Amino acid sequence: MNDNKDLQTEIKITASEHPKAFSPHILILNLIMCAIGAIIGLELIVRTGVTPNTSIIGALFAIILSRIPIKLLQKYRNVHSQNLIQTAISGATFSAANSLILPIGIPVLMGHPELMFPMLIGVFLATIIDATILYKTFDTEMFPAAGAWPPGVAAAEAILAVVEKGRKAMLLIVGAAGGIVGKWIGIPMDLLGVSWFGDFFAMGALGAGSIVIGIVKTNAISLNLFQRDFVIAGNLFGEGYSFDNVALLKYMPHGIMIGAGIVALIQVGMMLFKRKGKEASNAGKFTTSMSQMKQALGLGYIAYLVVALLLAVISGLVTQMSFPQFVLWVIYAAFAAIGSELIVGISAMHSGWFPGFATALIFLLVGLLLGFPPVPLALMVGYTSATGPAFSDMAYDLKCGYILRGNGADPELEKAGRKQQYLSEILAFTVAFVMVAILAHKYFDQGLFAPVAQTFATTIEAGTSSEVAKCLIIWAFPGALIQFIGGKKQIGILFATGLLVGSTVNGVTIIVALVIRYFIVKANKNNEQILTILGAGALAGAALYSFFTATLALGKKK
Repeated sequence: MNDNKDLQTEIKITASEHPKAFSPHILILNLIMCAIGAIIGLELIVRTGVTPNTSIIGALFAIILSRIPIKLLQKYRNVHSQNLIQTAISGATFSAANSLILPIGIPVLMGHPELMFPMLIGVFLATIIDATILYKTFDTEMFPAAGAWPPGVAAAEAILAVVEKGRKAMLLIVGAAGGIVGKWIGIPMDLLGVSWFGDFFAMGALGAGSIVIGIVKTNAISLNLFQRDFVIAGNLFGEGYSFDNVALLKYMPHGIMIGAGIVALIQVGMMLFKRKGKEASNAGKFTTSMSQMKQALGLGYIAYLVVALLLAVISGLVTQMSFPQFVLWVIYAAFAAIGSELIVGISAMHSGWFPGFATALIFLLVGLLLGFPPVPLALMVGYTSATGPAFSDMAYDLKCGYILRGNGADPELEKAGRKQQYLSEILAFTVAFVMVAILAHKYFDQGLFAPVAQTFATTIEAGTSSEVAKCLIIWAFPGALIQFIGGKKQIGILFATGLLVGSTVNGVTIIVALVIRYFIVKANKNNEQILTILGAGALAGAALYSFFTATLALGKKK
C-alpha cells in the first residue's frame, strides 16, 4: 500500500505541481551538474573522439542522488525533478562537446585562431535555435512524441524501474547486465536494444546499410569481437582492392544520403503544405498543431539566416567574397543548418543514432562544389555541425519526460513539463558556453581537438573535383529512390546512415535482433513490452560501459 502511495506521489501530479527549472533546489544542483557535464563532454570529445549517451547517465545520476539518505536530497526523489536534472546534464555534456568545441576548432586548425570566438558566438546561437525548433515541433506529425526516440525510452524506463520496483526493475537490470557484457565482448548492445523497440523497418534499413558498408570497406565478411577480427570470407573484390582508392565507392554513402535527404526534405515540405482537411483529422493526435510547426520552421530558418549574417559580419567574411557569393553563402548556411537538423532528427527518432557530422560533411562537399572559399566553408560547416546533435539529444530528454508524465494523458501537464525541460536545456547551453569560452584555449594550446574537426579542416584544404561531383550525383539517384519507396518510414535516410557510420558487426547485430523480435512478438504480442524493457536495459548498460571505459581512458589518451 505504501509503495503505491509513493508511486502516486512521485509520478501523478498536475500541471501546476510540476517542478520548476529555476526553483532554487533544482537550479543550484543543475548549475553544478551542468559544469561537471560540460567538462566531461569536453574531455571525452577531444581525448577519445566520442560522447556517450548522456541522457541515461544523467538519469542514473539523478536516481542515485535522490536515494542518498539526506533530507535535502529527498526533494530529488520526485521523478519529474530527476527528469529536469537529467535533461540539464545531458544538454550541457552534449552541447559543450558536439555543438561548441568541435566547430570552433575548425578555423583554429586552419590557421585562423582569431575566428574562434566569432565562431563560438555563432554556434551557441545556432544551438539555442536548434533546441527551440525542436521544442516547438516536438509531438507533431513530423516528430511525434510517440515516436521511438530510443535513448529517451531507456532513460525513462531506468527512472520508472526504481520507483515501481518489481518485475520491471529486474528486467531492466538483466538487460543492463547483458548490455555491459555484450559491449565488453564487442557486440553493439545499444543497437541490439534499440532494435527491440525502435521502428522495425527503419532499423532494418540501418542494419542493411551497415552490412553493405562493412563489406565494401573491409573487402571481407568479418566480425570484430573480443578486439579480434573473425573473417568469415575474405578478398571478396580481389587482393588489390582498396575502398579509399575507388572514388565511386568512397562517395557512395554521401551520394545516397544527398539523394535520400533531398527526397526527405520534399516529403517534409509536402507534410507542411498538405490539405487542411487532413490536418484537422490529425489535430487530436498531437499536442502541437501543423500550423505551429510551420511557423516554428519558418521562424527557425529566418533565425538561422540572421545568425549566419551576424557570423559573417563579425568574422569579416563580407570582405572575402563577392556580394552575390556572400548572399548565396548566407542562404546556403541557413539552409544547411535547418536541413541538417531535420535529417539528423529523423534518423535519431527512429534509431537512436544520428549522422550529425556525416550530414555536415555532405553539406561541406556541396559547399566545395559551389565554389566557396576555404574560410567561409570552415565557418559554414562548423555552423551546420552545431545543429542536429542538440536537436536529437533534447528530443531524447523530452521523450523521457513524456513517458514519465503519462504518455500525453494530461496535455496540460505535458506542455508544462516540456516547457520546464526546455528552460533546463537553455540553462545547460549557457553553462556549456561559459565553460568552453574559458577552457577552449587550454585544449587547443595542447593540440587537443575533436577528431571530426580535423576531418572537416582536411577536407576543406584538399578541395574537391568534378569526379567527386559525378560520384555524388550517380549515387543520389538510388538514394532518392529508396527514400521515395520507403515513404514516411525513412528507409533511405536510415540506409544512408548505416552506410555513413555503420560496420558489419553493427549490421549483423541489428538484423539478428530484429529476427528475434519478429518471432518472439509473433508468438505472443505481450512479449513486446518485455522486449522494450530488456532493450532499454541493454541500451543503458551499453551507455554505462562506454561512458566509464572512455572516462577511465582519459589519462591514457594523448
